[in-house]
Amino acid sequence: ELDFANAIYGITQVAGLHNNSKAFLFRDVGRAVHAPAHITEKVVELFRSKSEFTFLASIQQKTSTSGVIFSIHESEHSYFELESSGLREEIRYHYRYKGKPRSESFPYRLADGQWHKISLSISATHLLLHVDCNRIYERVIDPPQMDLTLGSGVWLGQHSHKHGLFKVKQTYFHHYIHDHCNHLTSTMHGCPTCSDFLSLVQGIMDLQELLAKMTLKLNYAESRLTQLESCRCERTCSANGVVYRDKELWVEPENCRNCGCMNGVVECRRIFCPPANCSEDSLSVHVEGTCCKKCRREYYNVLEDGTHMGLGPGCVSSENRDSVLLLLLYISILYYCILLSLSPSLPGYDFCAEGLICGENSECKNRNTRAECECKSGFASIHGDSTYCEDIDECVTQMHYCQANTACVNLLGSHRCDCLPGFIRVDDYSCTEHDECASGQSSCDDNAICTNTIRGHLCSCKPGYVGNGSICTAFCEEGCRSGGTCVSPNTCVCPSGFTGLHCETDIDECAEVLIQCHIHSRCVNLPGWYHCECRNGFHDNGSYLIDGSSCIDIDECATQTHTCWNDSVCVNLPGGFDCMCTSGPACSGDCLYEEGLKHNGQKWNHSLDHCSLCSCKDGRTFCMRRECHCADPETDLFCCPECDSRKSSQCLHQSGHILYRSRDSWIYSCQQCRCLVCTHTRARVCMHIDMLECTY
Repeated sequence: ELDFANAIYGITQVAGLHNNSKAFLFRDVGRAVHAPAHITEKVVELFRSKSEFTFLASIQQKTSTSGVIFSIHESEHSYFELESSGLREEIRYHYRYKGKPRSESFPYRLADGQWHKISLSISATHLLLHVDCNRIYERVIDPPQMDLTLGSGVWLGQHSHKHGLFKVKQTYFHHYIHDHCNHLTSTMHGCPTCSDFLSLVQGIMDLQELLAKMTLKLNYAESRLTQLESCRCERTCSANGVVYRDKELWVEPENCRNCGCMNGVVECRRIFCPPANCSEDSLSVHVEGTCCKKCRREYYNVLEDGTHMGLGPGCVSSENRDSVLLLLLYISILYYCILLSLSPSLPGYDFCAEGLICGENSECKNRNTRAECECKSGFASIHGDSTYCEDIDECVTQMHYCQANTACVNLLGSHRCDCLPGFIRVDDYSCTEHDECASGQSSCDDNAICTNTIRGHLCSCKPGYVGNGSICTAFCEEGCRSGGTCVSPNTCVCPSGFTGLHCETDIDECAEVLIQCHIHSRCVNLPGWYHCECRNGFHDNGSYLIDGSSCIDIDECATQTHTCWNDSVCVNLPGGFDCMCTSGPACSGDCLYEEGLKHNGQKWNHSLDHCSLCSCKDGRTFCMRRECHCADPETDLFCCPECDSRKSSQCLHQSGHILYRSRDSWIYSCQQCRCLVCTHTRARVCMHIDMLECTY
């Protein structure tokens, strides 16, 4: 399905790896091979906004060639690019993270002239590289940015319009994604990915939290069931719209009777009134608001006209007393009826405001047509009179809610449940034998929260930690690099030689003068470490001591590696040698150089490095790089890259925050990186004007 319209030459269809499969031979630079529009849209849609994907390809690459296998570009931004370098013998993966370019290098010889099956799998921050169905590399990287647009281009065998190949002589590509590794594809589809694993972990944590809540509710339900099992079925009574408990007593003053609830039946008896036993000058009479007669003095005053009667100093005769009593009774009944007819019965009327007095353990309650006293909660009426109430002992009457391992203590109007000696409280009504959390006998991790229950305890990890409660490990959102360890939430402990919040920075022991190498060696910084390398003119004696003290002098005179000529005598020096002329006409001080003779004092350009200048002095050849004068406009920028201030000759660090000049070196992700600039004569074979070269 390749589009050959714009690539007439440089591409040939050949037989592929499998029977009846096709491949394409790429061998020229004058081409521009990209997928057709409908294929490009399909591929871009497959990759767009995906955090998990797998790229598979079959490739046959000639030795010492380099090229891009597959690339998705938008402008100059590479979202997915897989490159194979036969010169460096490595595979490179280029991508973007938060708008910045990222690269990962994998040392592997893919350019050997043989067919290979390569697979690159990305799952969030998890990267897997398989070659020939064998897992070669597994890394944790920054999550690739895959917000592709319709303007993205899909390229095969090259990087862009300008760059078809990089010193590629013959390269075969086979771009069909199929199941050519049965066990590999079954592993990829059968095992959970990193994202799946995180989802599973989150699901397990949610289930653990739900289980903890359900356990608490179940414990409470069990305690309530235990309480209900100890309760007996109680029958209630209903009277005048009020529900009364079994054996509860109350008074109906309007009916002058005491009532009680007995096994669900209301039983009432008239209030017993003892004899009044009034004196001779008083009478037993009914007093409003009472059920029993009261004694009253029998003094009455009758007006002469007979129109009014009331209390007074005058007395009536005994023969008229019965008539007077009947009249008073009639007046009292008439007055009572008038009061009933005039009494308000509208809802909300406050009868208690009329001054009904209740005891300290009772309170006034408004009824439909009157006010009456009612016992407060936890109190019962005395002899059926709710005006005065006494405390109910819930502990004696078994009306409490105390569970096992507790003792009921009666309080005025209430009760409490105290734990028995040796037990500790769980809630207001229950106690347990001991607190496994407080006693340190729990199975919870040190970074977990322990919750005591009646029959044991529950464990849940603290915020910033993950696990099942028994085992909780710290969680660092961005991870710890360079072998660092996450010891607490978002806190990494770095191994020796690294520093930074995420252990991302290498400590340059040489630059910070932390290391003292022997005088015969020099300090060379390495990722996370250093090395004392022997200086020129010295070599290691085989013991390879860490401080470089095993570096000894090379005797150029004894090993015949000197350049003394004619009759000059070689004299060994620490780290070098010297040529001494003896007496005689044959000792000219000339130097032997590449099977030729250079005269004493002569200077010439190095044959292999035009940036170096050689000279002959007293039979000894000296070669050194030319001195750079950046102020001189004629300065050779190839020999003096530090004088090249052009932006096109600079390299951007993988983090996207630092610029390096050509030939500058730095360390990134356990790799030694270097900024290289291609000359004008070699510009056509470069991937970029500047390219990053990283090796382990």
